[in-house]
Amino acid sequence: MKRDNINAMNAPQPRGGYSQAVSIENFRRLLFVSGQIPMTSDDAVPEGFDAQARQVWLNVDAQLKAAGMSKTDVVKVTTYLADRQHTVENREIRNEYLGTLAPAMTVVVTGIFDSAWLLEVEVVAAQ
Repeated sequence: MKRDNINAMNAPQPRGGYSQAVSIENFRRLLFVSGQIPMTSDDAVPEGFDAQARQVWLNVDAQLKAAGMSKTDVVKVTTYLADRQHTVENREIRNEYLGTLAPAMTVVVTGIFDSAWLLEVEVVAAQ
């Protein structure tokens, strides 16, 4: 698979570990991972944003692995935050998980299905 991160010089430059666009060519398959919530496999919701964000990324990772993929295959991330105050912490934890990958990114501040959840993350991966 050929992957190119695209950041047009005549548009705003990305800040915070993402690309304005990601082009993929010669891929075999796409995986669309539904919104992953901050819940453990035994239905527990961790306390606090840090713990919830880490749990969400563990859940994303589990779905990727179940499909025979890994975080290096992620090309798009959409994050739903319950509160704007978590923007910086969200970016730090996401970047810790993704490293220098820099997928295309959208962050939306919105109401979330369960009021105990502080975020939800969905990804698209390609191989």
